[in-house]
Amino acid sequence: MARQTFKVSEECVHLRLDVCLVKNFPQCPSRTFAQRLIDAGQVLVNGKPQKASYPVNLNDEINFECELTKAGDAILAEDIPLNIFYEDQWLLIVNKPIGMLVHPVHGYHGGTLVNALMHHCQNLSQVNLPDGDDDVFDPALIRPGIVHRLDRETSGLLVVAKDDYTHVQLARAFEQRQVKKKYLALVRGAIEFDEGMVDAALGRHPVHRDKKAIVNDDKGKSAVTIYRVIKRFGDRATLVSLFPKSGRTHQLRVHMAHLGHPILGDEKYGEAKSFFRMALHAQSLGFYHVHLKDFVEFSTAVPAEFLDFSAE
Repeated sequence: MARQTFKVSEECVHLRLDVCLVKNFPQCPSRTFAQRLIDAGQVLVNGKPQKASYPVNLNDEINFECELTKAGDAILAEDIPLNIFYEDQWLLIVNKPIGMLVHPVHGYHGGTLVNALMHHCQNLSQVNLPDGDDDVFDPALIRPGIVHRLDRETSGLLVVAKDDYTHVQLARAFEQRQVKKKYLALVRGAIEFDEGMVDAALGRHPVHRDKKAIVNDDKGKSAVTIYRVIKRFGDRATLVSLFPKSGRTHQLRVHMAHLGHPILGDEKYGEAKSFFRMALHAQSLGFYHVHLKDFVEFSTAVPAEFLDFSAE
């Protein structure tokens, strides 16, 4: 455990405890992360546990510990080919293929993007972040360099951090919705309007624990997706651009299914046999470069199989 102690300064007086942690702890990228540390009993204020909403006072002594890991001690580097879209000394952009897990999970410890990155990079960030939409903080899941995720069957662009500072700053940009993301999807049927918005909160599925669902109670997390039609294939399918304004697990998949137009090949929320792959691709990614101080944006071509759908 890495232990940290600091006293509350005047600029932080009366801030929530979780907000104060984010402002003072460089390895704490978000309030969600801070709240999990607090809930896990890893944060003490003047020697006592407090809630995340506790308003801190001047000279309060905050003591906390955060699980940090050395990825190289736990993950096997594997010589797996990578499609590196961009790389500099601080980060890289990877074009992930379909069928590849981003990081090891229970039961799958090899063949992931992280295994490949461990072979490709001399250094990866060591910040051990939980996923932003997980309900359980599980420090056993080590994700060196991984700032955000794509589902196993989703292809496309993903940013990887090589050092902790870059990782934390990028994670904060995602948390604060400062990252510009665009996806492409082939969905079932003919969408009525050329563009629209889905504003529907997401939460756990009431029956299937590995799925998400639209929820209307206070347990739901707000989720917004904007869609625009690119090409129509009669009544069979529609090619759309998707712009998530939040980053919830399975958000695009659930939202399109909610519209009555599930993503083709999606076995969880549609029909796996409707396409040979899940027809979802992270086409572009834009953000302010932590070190170059410029807005950078990367974009891939439309997958050929999406445009050739009419020929099937």
